[in-house]
Amino acid sequence: MSAARAEAAYPGTPGTPGTPGIPGTPGTTPASPWRRVLAQARFEAGTLLRNGEQLLVAVVLPAAVLVGLVHTHAISLGSGRRVDLAVPGVLALCVISSAFTGQAISTGFDRRYGVLRLLGVTPLGRTGLLLAKAVAVLAVVALQFAVIGALGAALGWDPALRGIPAALVSTLLGTWAFVALALLLGGTLRAEGVLALANLIWVALLGLGGVVVSGTELPRSLAPFVELLPSGALGDGLRGALVSGQARLGDWLVLAAWALVATLLARRFFRWAD
Repeated sequence: MSAARAEAAYPGTPGTPGTPGIPGTPGTTPASPWRRVLAQARFEAGTLLRNGEQLLVAVVLPAAVLVGLVHTHAISLGSGRRVDLAVPGVLALCVISSAFTGQAISTGFDRRYGVLRLLGVTPLGRTGLLLAKAVAVLAVVALQFAVIGALGAALGWDPALRGIPAALVSTLLGTWAFVALALLLGGTLRAEGVLALANLIWVALLGLGGVVVSGTELPRSLAPFVELLPSGALGDGLRGALVSGQARLGDWLVLAAWALVATLLARRFFRWAD
């Protein structure tokens, strides 16, 4: 796995397979930084999508949650059509699944097996690796949104199209915040601890984090705390955008604050090897 990741990180450089390193021959020009980032991003995204457990968390479970929320009335989603309220929350769950749970587990085990340390000294570099992870997450999230959006449309979802720009902002801020939190978790704890804690947090946020169910529908004592969580801000931001077409500045500020703090903490405490 390490050799494959290293090859993906800097294609077209001398000394790699298929590149003889003779001046004037094809493949001897070093790849540009963005080519290296995109190559690694493709590898990261492919790894996430080929992992059965992560595919379950990223696509199968969110789809099951959507169908369950639409066809059962045991859980209150608020006033409005259930499918219109459920889809934005499930989209938020998709972001958390890929940007946080998947990335935290991937980072934790890559660090355990020395992959991060290896890639950190390749031409890709540490900054390039982190950028590649972010690009890979965005690609996977886009695929998730396409799947859930198609399923939602089949169930009768009618989003407020004027809210799409606001939904995009919430998605980007939420992805940033949860990727930063994933790197903080995956870069500090042992891989086994990351695996257990990341999945536990996913379940907790699904039930009480304001993701698929707005904080206003949770017990009153929890509502003030849920509004300050990145999960609650992401869920409410997407619901506000796609249900009523509103941009929720307060939710954006909460997401931006979490993203900045988590990024600073990850830069300070992230370890590239156990």
